[in-house]
Amino acid sequence: MITIRFIHADERVQDIQTEPGQSLMKAAVDANVGGIEADCGGSLTCATCHVIVAPEWADRLPPPVADEVDMLDFASSPVEPQSRLSCQIRLLPEFDGLVVRLPATQH
Repeated sequence: MITIRFIHADERVQDIQTEPGQSLMKAAVDANVGGIEADCGGSLTCATCHVIVAPEWADRLPPPVADEVDMLDFASSPVEPQSRLSCQIRLLPEFDGLVVRLPATQH
């Protein structure tokens, strides 16, 4: 199991435990993390699973693919340098302790 920390827009912290191998979006949805809408179910056709990766983690994740970068243009909340779509982050054992912030809105 790995632990992921979500920091909500209201600064509330929610830690979840999940198995590696799935997307961050799927882990969040399964754990009922509010603020991850995942309207497209992870098919990279929306931006409703937008998260902001903590700076200390940003360089430890694989870089986003071009389609992810393009889709972030449709995010409802302002995109930051560490913005990612959680559907595109595959959770690996070495991501234990990953910290992400949730934007104020996904719509």
